[in-house]
Amino acid sequence: MDKFEEAFNKIIEKDRKVEPRDWMPEKYRQTNIRQISQHAHSEIIGMQPEGNWLLRAPSLRSKQVLLAKIQDEAGHGLYLYSVAETLGISRQEMIAQLQSGEAKYSSIFNYPTVSWADIGAVGWLVDGAAIVNQVSLQRTSYGPYSRAMVRICKEESFHQRQGYEIMCSMAFGTAEQKEMAQDALNRFWEPALMMFGPHDSDSVHKGQSMEWKIKRESNDHLRQRFIDRTVPQAQYLGLTIPDDQLKFNEETQHWETGPFNWDEFWNVVKGNGPCNQERIDHHIAAHKDNEWVREAAAAYAAKTELEVA
Repeated sequence: MDKFEEAFNKIIEKDRKVEPRDWMPEKYRQTNIRQISQHAHSEIIGMQPEGNWLLRAPSLRSKQVLLAKIQDEAGHGLYLYSVAETLGISRQEMIAQLQSGEAKYSSIFNYPTVSWADIGAVGWLVDGAAIVNQVSLQRTSYGPYSRAMVRICKEESFHQRQGYEIMCSMAFGTAEQKEMAQDALNRFWEPALMMFGPHDSDSVHKGQSMEWKIKRESNDHLRQRFIDRTVPQAQYLGLTIPDDQLKFNEETQHWETGPFNWDEFWNVVKGNGPCNQERIDHHIAAHKDNEWVREAAAAYAAKTELEVA
């Protein structure tokens, strides 16, 4: 073991943060790039299913709140792309990987939002699951990622409450509105659970990521925490979790679920979900349409640099 590797190992052992200036194993760098870029892509692609309802929100207030949420997600994407850039990859390269299908984003965003209740379900379930995962990432070993997560988690908490407020309005509204809320829960429950990734026994990245403290808690542990928090919330709403095998274990004090449809999960991950192609096509079109903005910004930056010189 050389002195650089030894210094890196001491940082991990003492639970300090690895900074961009520090030597790190290439696999550590690549693992962080994969995870952080996937997170960034998820924030950006995740704007699409919500943007679908921006012009159809039922009130001016709901439109303002939804717009604020979408703007937050754009900001999260920018934070995270900037974090990944500290690891030596360019934003252009990350976007190219996304558009080619080489890089992934959260499978949940490949499902359509067909009713206003879906926007509530996305906030309540999807952002609720994201918070559970991202709170643990505030302690991840890579410093820039850890610090970015502090602000992101605060804003995600607002998003979860926004979604739950919509679900409350629907569940305690008319019979038709409650039916819409139940339908949204039925469709988003299992995909939200699978956001945490495969079971620990099937996760190819778990061991090394846990050893390097990139991940601080396992997929199954985080998923269980989300289930235990969310089931009582559904009960308060008077909605039924779509799982015939759901039961509370008095001994463990945890809610237990039935098996998941992992075939569907992997099918969506491979690009065969309901909206995979639509999401990427939309991203490519928007990227091309706004090329003039990037060119103008680059020209202005170059001009300013010359004037300073």
